[in-house]
Amino acid sequence: MSSSPILAEQILNALREAVGPPPVALHAPTFNGNEWAYVKECLDSTFVSSVGSYVSQFEHDLMRFTKADHAVAVVNGTSALHIALILADVKAGDEVLMPALTFVATANAIVYCNAIPHFVESDERTLNVDVGKLREYLIRETRQHANQCVNRQTGRVIRAIVPVHTFGHPVDVEELLSIAQDFNIKLIEDAAEAIGSYYKGKHAGTFGLLGTLSFNGNKTITTGGGGAILTNDPSLASRARHLTTTAKLSHAWVYRHDEVGYNYRMPNINAAIGCAQLEQLPGKLVAKRQLFDIYNAAFRKVSGVQLVAEPPHSISNYWLQTLLLQPEMRDQRDQVLEATNKAGYGTRPIWTLMSELPMFLSSPKMDLSVANSLSQRIINIPSSPSLVIREP
Repeated sequence: MSSSPILAEQILNALREAVGPPPVALHAPTFNGNEWAYVKECLDSTFVSSVGSYVSQFEHDLMRFTKADHAVAVVNGTSALHIALILADVKAGDEVLMPALTFVATANAIVYCNAIPHFVESDERTLNVDVGKLREYLIRETRQHANQCVNRQTGRVIRAIVPVHTFGHPVDVEELLSIAQDFNIKLIEDAAEAIGSYYKGKHAGTFGLLGTLSFNGNKTITTGGGGAILTNDPSLASRARHLTTTAKLSHAWVYRHDEVGYNYRMPNINAAIGCAQLEQLPGKLVAKRQLFDIYNAAFRKVSGVQLVAEPPHSISNYWLQTLLLQPEMRDQRDQVLEATNKAGYGTRPIWTLMSELPMFLSSPKMDLSVANSLSQRIINIPSSPSLVIREP
């Protein structure tokens, strides 16, 4: 028998041992709290759109949980990123640094601003931006002009950097803040996957000028769709609320708008679900950590595979549990994916590198050797907290 089916069989056995018989989804939402009661109250009030008490309550609850001074609830994580980039003064023709190894929404939001994604390398250990290589790259490839970071090759201003806390594992934010300061680049955290994750005791998404969250149906908590902008700057928060509410000037009945705005505010009915989900978040985080421990024990028996653990100085929410194949096993990834999905276990590969997508082929980039290798070796495995506990 060839080695490929042997590896797939070993991984299947480990999955069965860890989470039981199939079918098992990759990450399924659970609604075991006050969701039904809050949604009914919302429906009874008739305030189901962007005006309603649950939106304010959800934002307050997010502020309390993350310790951000301000939170603005929006329709999804992509819209949160779009507005955050606008608030960071990203303009047409600017470049924005971001990892090549991430979901397409990060790059799309940059393009919505008519800016250009500039792809950076990943770290083998953390799956996040390789901060050491990034600093060396910026020293070599940029110059300072009028307190702006300029790409020597393109002549364009590098306005911002958007690191991603991949699968909920915090990036080295401390070093990124140092890089942002040294090179006059604004830091916007894409914490779409990282609610409940901490770097040196501080919640992900609260370090930079702005941070963004996502509450899509596959996230640790969900509002169906939904996202949020986090910031400690009151003026930025005020402008975020204004822009996401079609830039409407406050008045009881007159519709006046003072600039181009966006219909991005979270509906009240989605916020009602979010309030109930946030109440359950601590238990979900405990369950996800327990699931990591269960997987860690099961996959110790499988050679050539390791389970990705939280980086140093961090607490990860373990949004998606992640297997990393050794380089010599990369050709076996697709056989593993086929065997596990055929058996009823929801597994998936990581995203295609942004630099390989047709609309971004001409975008500037670092050497992406590690990101390219990681993209061929990562497998996400079932990660729902309900696999460990039956939530009340």
